[in-house]
Amino acid sequence: MDLNLESILAQPGSPVIRHDWSRDEVEALFELPFAELLYQAMTTHRACFDPSQVQLSTLLSIKTGGCPEDCAYCPQSAHYKTGLRSEALMPLSDVLVQARRALESGASRFCMGAAWRSPRDHDVEAVAALVAGVKDLGLETCATLGMLTPAQAGRLKQAGLDYYNHNLDTSPEFYGEIISTRDYQDRLDTLAAVRDAGMKVCCGGILGMGETPADHAELLRTLANLPEHPESVPINMLVKVAGTPLAQADPVDPIQFVRTIAVARVLMPRAMVRLSAGRETMSDELQALCFVAGANSIFLGEKLLTTSNPARDRDERLLDRLGIRPMPVTA
Repeated sequence: MDLNLESILAQPGSPVIRHDWSRDEVEALFELPFAELLYQAMTTHRACFDPSQVQLSTLLSIKTGGCPEDCAYCPQSAHYKTGLRSEALMPLSDVLVQARRALESGASRFCMGAAWRSPRDHDVEAVAALVAGVKDLGLETCATLGMLTPAQAGRLKQAGLDYYNHNLDTSPEFYGEIISTRDYQDRLDTLAAVRDAGMKVCCGGILGMGETPADHAELLRTLANLPEHPESVPINMLVKVAGTPLAQADPVDPIQFVRTIAVARVLMPRAMVRLSAGRETMSDELQALCFVAGANSIFLGEKLLTTSNPARDRDERLLDRLGIRPMPVTA
């Protein structure tokens, strides 16, 4: 690949924020020798963050199951028989109990997920009350509710929602292999509505669904070339659930996973890059490499929506061994 790598690698001082990455440039980053790529990611990370701090979030399923989407990885889809029982929207009192526990555990952000394709206006009103209640506790707030209209995004912003999560999941080219009930532009339209409403964007993807390294590069290039970088970029390793089409998917190569974390850090220097789903099956050594590569956010708690997450004491031991401290609550 005939590129001048010096023009795209980290230089002393503040990293340059770009939104015009080419396919060749991103693929060239992925193809760097592993040690060189980690060096570039570490240099970028240190220019923007304290590398000894990690942001802690908690994710709660506030409305579980029965989703009409056919996302091939998701146990909450009504298309698949996974044994998951559908549940209605949680009442405010129950959500606040969980939010207080998250705050006491050191979380600075509380994320609420509901299995909707797109919420109705009265659903948004109910979630707005949850957002306001959690916000009053002093936590940053985040929600993932499916596709939003501009008016719905504005209502959630008015209620105090700080972040909205809406993942792109994979590259535009591979997306149709995973989901048929919406298209890529639907995702981008919701991200635009969220941004126009004045909220911060949480948007990333999933590795291990049968995609190629080229798809990893295109996913990150799409995110980095948005008009504004997402403030939070979750990188998920597929959690294989019996009953879903991806239950037997081949695992992603761990080194490729670390490379994806590192390239995300280089392309989006000021984003929180979250080491997200799939951590329960990751070794401590793999997680440590991800932190070295620029990951600086994780989810606390033994469940992420409906799938498992490492026990709190395991996370505490790992972070203590690595000398990593929680970021302070700033909300």
